[in-house]
Amino acid sequence: MTAFAPDSLVLNRKLPLWYQVSQSLRASILGRAPDASLRLPTEEQLAEHYGVSVLTMRQALKELEGEGLISRHRRRGTFIEPGARRSAPVRLLGSVDTIVAQQSGEATTVLGHERTPVSGELLEHFPDLPEVVTYRRLRRDGSSGEPTNWAENAVRPELADAVDLADLERWPMTKVLRDVVGVRISRITDTVEARLADPETAELLRVPLLSPILHYTGVTYGEDGRVVDVARIRYRGDRFSFTVTVDAP
Repeated sequence: MTAFAPDSLVLNRKLPLWYQVSQSLRASILGRAPDASLRLPTEEQLAEHYGVSVLTMRQALKELEGEGLISRHRRRGTFIEPGARRSAPVRLLGSVDTIVAQQSGEATTVLGHERTPVSGELLEHFPDLPEVVTYRRLRRDGSSGEPTNWAENAVRPELADAVDLADLERWPMTKVLRDVVGVRISRITDTVEARLADPETAELLRVPLLSPILHYTGVTYGEDGRVVDVARIRYRGDRFSFTVTVDAP
């Protein structure tokens, strides 16, 4: 059994530190290796790892405990719940690690990838390219195996050359581009809207044709201002809700 090792985190001082830490640790928990230990490092070790105070770390752990992802035992330590699973509501506060956490913890199958012409709504995002590499993935609930969403990612070809399909079965595209390929992400613009299931979506998600779904579009920008990835994800409407929190200055 390997030791549990949380991912690294670059803190954004404009967002609550406890929230960023909780989301990063949440993604690490849900995306952990099958043979990873269920025991978390101590509060002090985690605080040092993330570069925050112990009080901030405790608040982050309290959030995860409230979700049922971890349990804390006096004198014994903090442990990942063996049956921990992602809850349906997703809260978006604007950090890249929130996007990673949103898409982690599910069994993912890569349905295929290919070069496709830049057309339709992609023209707005890739005006300088004749084609992109499109990846199609189906995600299932880790416990029941029930399909929950399917995603298409349109990625710049020069970046796609460095994307390993095995990584996409373990991590979201955002994490692969940032942590594996080395893309310096400047921002992600999210759009969520209600749509009706088309034939392909109905078949993949096992829902009735024209039933309500949530359609998420995430446009990821590199530090040079160019779009590096456009994610289009169709969520089952009976399994997900989105909450956006805006903090007052």
